Amino acid sequence: MDPAELLNLPLFANLSQDERTCLDQGEVLSVPAGTMVTREGESVEYFYVILEGEIRVTKNYDGQEVVLALHSTGKFFGEVPLLLDMPYFVDSETRTACRLLRYSKEQFWSVMRICPTVAKEILRTMAARVRGLEGYSQQREKLVSLGTMAAGLAHELNNPAAAARRAAADLVTVASGLPSLACQLNKQQLSAEQSETVAQILRDLASRPSPSVPPDPLTRSDREEDILKWLEQHPIDNAWNLTGILVGAGLDRTWLERISNRFPNDAIGDVLRWMTGTLSLRDLTQQVERSTSRIADLVNAVKAYSYEGRAPIQDVDIHEGLESTLTMLSHKLKSVTVVRDYDRSLPVIPAYGNELNQVWTNLIDNAIDAVGGKGEVRIRTAHEDHHVLVEIHDAGSGIPKEVRPHLFEPFFTTKGVGKGTGLGLIISYRIVTDRHKGEIDYDSEPGHTVFRVRLPMMRKPLATSAGPSDPPVESAGP
Repeated sequence: MDPAELLNLPLFANLSQDERTCLDQGEVLSVPAGTMVTREGESVEYFYVILEGEIRVTKNYDGQEVVLALHSTGKFFGEVPLLLDMPYFVDSETRTACRLLRYSKEQFWSVMRICPTVAKEILRTMAARVRGLEGYSQQREKLVSLGTMAAGLAHELNNPAAAARRAAADLVTVASGLPSLACQLNKQQLSAEQSETVAQILRDLASRPSPSVPPDPLTRSDREEDILKWLEQHPIDNAWNLTGILVGAGLDRTWLERISNRFPNDAIGDVLRWMTGTLSLRDLTQQVERSTSRIADLVNAVKAYSYEGRAPIQDVDIHEGLESTLTMLSHKLKSVTVVRDYDRSLPVIPAYGNELNQVWTNLIDNAIDAVGGKGEVRIRTAHEDHHVLVEIHDAGSGIPKEVRPHLFEPFFTTKGVGKGTGLGLIISYRIVTDRHKGEIDYDSEPGHTVFRVRLPMMRKPLATSAGPSDPPVESAGP
C-alpha cells in the first residue's frame, strides 16, 4: 500500500510524522460491483476505508429497504459495530467496482491507540452518523449512547492530542540543540570533579518531585524576575531564555548561588544552558508520555464502556459501569461536582453490561442537564431486598407535575428543539424492566430529583429481546 495514496484521504491527511506508523496496517481488497461487504445481523469483523469506488448502505425497516448513505472514495464504515461489539446493523453493497482498505478488529484498536488524529476523526464522523440514524427507528438504543460518547471523546481527545503534538515539536528543537550546548560546555575544560558535579546536579534534579501545586501567575512572574536579575549579574547571554525553565523546575536564586560557587565564573552560563536544555528534554518527554497515556486511557474507556470483546450477558460490576459512563460524559462534567456514595460490598450481577451503561448515560446526562451543567449530581448504590439499588440524584428545579404523566412516553421531551429525542427514558425503562427484570422509578420536587434503578442480584433468565411493558409512574415513597 502506497502511504502517499492514504495521506490524500481525509481520514489520514492530518497525521503527524509519528502517527504514520498506522499506515502500515490493513490489507487492500479489489471488490467487484454488486458484492455485499456487510450484512445486517452478521458478526462484525472489519473496518473499511474506501480507496476507490462507491458503497451503498441500506437498512430494512418493516420489510422496506431504506437507503441510508452512499459512501464514495475517502469515506470509511464499520466503526460503530466495532466500537459497540455488536453485529452489523446495516447492509453495505458495492455500487461500483471498489478498492477497499480493510482492518481487522485488532488492527482497528491498534490504530485507535497509536493515531489520535485518526481516532478523533472516526469519533467525530461517527457522532454525526449516529445523529442521522436516530430519526429512523426506536430500535437503536446503543446508538443513542454512542452519539453522546463519540461527541464527548472527540472533544476530550483535543487537549492531549494537541499537547502531544506541541511537546513533540518542541522536543525535536531542544534535542537538536543539545549537541551544540555540549560542545560549548566541553570548551570550558571543566575538571573531572566539576564534570561529575554537573552530572550529579542533573541526577538530583531528575529525582526531585515536581511541585504539587504550580505557583500562581503572579508568584511565578516574581520568581522569574528574581532569577533574571541574578543571571544578568553574570556573563550569560540571552538569560531570559533560562528563567522559565528554572522556575518550572522549582529552583530559585539560593540554588543558583549554591551551584555557582562550584564553577569558574565564565563557565556558569554554559553549565546552566546545558542543565536547562536537559531539563527541557526531560519535561517535554514527560508531557508527551502524559498526553499519550491520556489518549490510551480514553480509548480503553471506550472498550470498557462498550464491553468490547466480551459475551453479551456477563457478570457485571455496577461501579465499573458507572465510572466508565462518567468518563464518557467527562466533557459535560467540567463544572459539575459528582458525589459518589458507593456500597463497595455489592456483588457482581448477571447483566447486559453495555445496555446498562446506556441506562446510566441517559440518567446521568439528564441529571447534568437538570443542574444546568453546574452544581452537584450524586450517585448512590446499595443493597435492597435482594436487589442492587442505583440512585441518580440531582439538585435541579424538579420535574413539573404536568410533565410527569408523559415522562416515559416515546418522543416526549422537556428539552429544547433539537436537544432531545424523547427516547432516553423509555429506552432505559425497557432495558431495566424487560431485559433485566428490574425496576425503575423516580421522585421529584423543586430542588431535588432522584431516579432509582433496582436490578436483581439472583441469577435468573434474562430476556433475549425486549417487548413493551407499562411505563413506571412517580414513586409513592421517599
